[in-house]
Amino acid sequence: MNALIVYAHPEPKSLNGSLKDLAISTLRTAGHEVRVSDLYAMRWKAVVDATDYGPEAANPLRVARDSGRAFDAGTLTPDVLIEQDKLRWADVIIFQFPLWWYTMPAILKGWVDRVFSCHFAYGVGEYSDTRFGDRFGEGTLAGRKALLSVTVGGSESHYCARGINGPIDDLLFPIQHGILYHPGIEVLPPFVLYGADRLTSEDYSDVAKAWKQRLLTLDSTEPIPFRQQNSGDYEIPSLRLREGVEPAGRTGFGLHLRH
Repeated sequence: MNALIVYAHPEPKSLNGSLKDLAISTLRTAGHEVRVSDLYAMRWKAVVDATDYGPEAANPLRVARDSGRAFDAGTLTPDVLIEQDKLRWADVIIFQFPLWWYTMPAILKGWVDRVFSCHFAYGVGEYSDTRFGDRFGEGTLAGRKALLSVTVGGSESHYCARGINGPIDDLLFPIQHGILYHPGIEVLPPFVLYGADRLTSEDYSDVAKAWKQRLLTLDSTEPIPFRQQNSGDYEIPSLRLREGVEPAGRTGFGLHLRH
């Protein structure tokens, strides 16, 4: 298996850094190939601008259209092309990051903004009366799996159904469903570590054991059962979920799970 780790934390000696290093050693010991995109060490450019698209950049800039034109012409910047090649190579992508202000760090969002260009990650497929492109379960990155490994400062109770921060699955939905499932990547249930700021060295041994177990069972872990867009569950072109296909009483983001 080819595993790409996309790592977003500025401190190599951080908890996130330790989890990243453990993932590398665990997967390599198990015989897998591993590549790492250490975004802070790479000094990753996190903002989209016209320089990303070379001669395909229009004035005024139109990011979706121009990124697709640059992708087709092969004029995206070398740093983006390298990351796109890593994603093509990968069977599984592990995202290691802290939850900051209820989402991923800005540098990681900037990686997504630039690497997931039009025609590479979206804007493909047939648009007709029965299909709305190849998206949400289909697409250019189908056949791959992804796993979010997320450290959270607050307690687990803060992120439950009645917790003040909202359910963790709801907070991660824009990443897991909107970014990863959109181009066809199957998303495994996340590895979430709560109370990260209060973790002791004694606690870490149990965390490491649980993390290694998740890593060694990637192949056998069932992905989150998101609904495919073109499976018949959604009306096209409105993309509204058809009435009655959900379990009784289910609401919110949970509507988009098959079971």
